[in-house]
Amino acid sequence: MKPKKQHAVVCLSGGMDSTSLLLRLLAEGQAVCGISFRYGQKHAIELDFLQRNLQYLQQHGQPIDYQIVDLSSLGPLLDSALIDQDRNVPLGHYEQDNMKETVVPNRNAIFASIAYAVAWSIGQNQAHPVRLCLGVHSGDHAIYPDCRPKFYRDLWQAFQTGNWDADKVELYLPYLEFDKADILRDALQSTRALGLDFDQVFANTLTSYQPDASGRAHGLTGSDVERVLAFHAIGRVDPIQYAEDWERTLEQALELQSQQQQS
Repeated sequence: MKPKKQHAVVCLSGGMDSTSLLLRLLAEGQAVCGISFRYGQKHAIELDFLQRNLQYLQQHGQPIDYQIVDLSSLGPLLDSALIDQDRNVPLGHYEQDNMKETVVPNRNAIFASIAYAVAWSIGQNQAHPVRLCLGVHSGDHAIYPDCRPKFYRDLWQAFQTGNWDADKVELYLPYLEFDKADILRDALQSTRALGLDFDQVFANTLTSYQPDASGRAHGLTGSDVERVLAFHAIGRVDPIQYAEDWERTLEQALELQSQQQQS
């Protein structure tokens, strides 16, 4: 008898990190339940990109269960440039102080709590613990304290304290000690193992906090700059569309990196 797959619940944004994590889970043979959140984010077009990838995976024999959780009524109550339609998303390197405006208060705790509840519920009918999988990583900067290891240790302790049968869920943070380039290298291995086209998959992702109406990435937001530098670090051209061509987009990202290193 063929052994049953282990189940995994993963938070999917449609961006680079969570897409790489999804590929890793599929390459490991996990039965994946994906959850996205609509929380009033101005870059919600990322979820349209994600749908394209889910269709691509389906066509290549990698279907997943998928749901969008609607938290849009929460958005107007939160203070963040990613949600407030009257504020611009700051441009530049993530280490700049003004990048704090991109913080959505308690976002990762909210998302992880919902995903944990789903994983716990699935786990009640499984022989093996269900993995709660998050794409957080060490490359996230000091402005994001909810991406730090201590945050997840404390949050996990709270989940275990507040739930019966807590052993039904395991926390899986494979990228916690990775940077963006490491994550892309991991995704390259996963796409090869799955027989998928790396560029096709990542053309169907969006990391920009300020895309235009057609979905082209801005190129100068903190999330853009970090993504551009990661693709450059692994010697590849990012397959998504930017507001300017790749050469100019990369030049600007390198300029911002140099300015930050000198400051």
